[in-house]
Amino acid sequence: MCQSADVTRAVLAKNDGLAADLRGELARQSVTLVNLLSSPGSGKTELLGQVLARAVERRVPVAALTADLATENDARRLARAGAPVKQLLTDGLCHLEARQVRRHLDGWLPEATAVLFVENVGNLVCPASYDLGETLRIVLMAVTEGEDKPLKYPTAFGSAHLVVLTKTDLAEAAGFDAAAFRAHVRQVNPGVEVVRSCARTGDGVDTVLERVLAVRDGDPAHRPPLAPHPYGHVHEPEDGPASPDEPHPHPHAVAGPAS
Repeated sequence: MCQSADVTRAVLAKNDGLAADLRGELARQSVTLVNLLSSPGSGKTELLGQVLARAVERRVPVAALTADLATENDARRLARAGAPVKQLLTDGLCHLEARQVRRHLDGWLPEATAVLFVENVGNLVCPASYDLGETLRIVLMAVTEGEDKPLKYPTAFGSAHLVVLTKTDLAEAAGFDAAAFRAHVRQVNPGVEVVRSCARTGDGVDTVLERVLAVRDGDPAHRPPLAPHPYGHVHEPEDGPASPDEPHPHPHAVAGPAS
């Protein structure tokens, strides 16, 4: 257990260093990186597509990097908004890391980009532990997932600067308890804003874009102080096995707490 926890801390610390470097580099280029996290089927891609389209209409220079284990379906969907979009395939890994983002930005990101959206892999566990160099982390959840999800995934919701509730047109049919959901969000992330959205009607799309642009313009992004990486997940790097001085647990193994 001790060795596993030490490995987790070392890998996450290395990622944090790379993320800090990337954040600084993007800041010098006046680029705001927005990291979008959710479980599969939350409606993240559809909402992002609408946000990109609104930004393009307003002539805000935006771009999107979308991650999946396989297929380029999401990139094709997002490209309809008219913004530069690139697909990142993780080849089976269930999260993104800062090194992957940095590598895929080389030679691709347009110089005038003001906001870069990174659509993370659909997963509320692993991605929550990895800083991608973002200025703003948005966690999305559909009403069909149940109001207790913030308590089940405290790292994801607790590390959010903004929480977006999606598919609100289905709330009544799903028996969704909005008051309980907000209470659960407050329990793990006091003070964070919750935005209601519905991609079908466009509700909340402008609000999400406005919150992103406010952070781009210098408004502080709310997030309470957290203990570093309360739940760490470590996987084999996509570019091959770790070196002897940088061991990794078996892929998809959950690191245990320090003893």
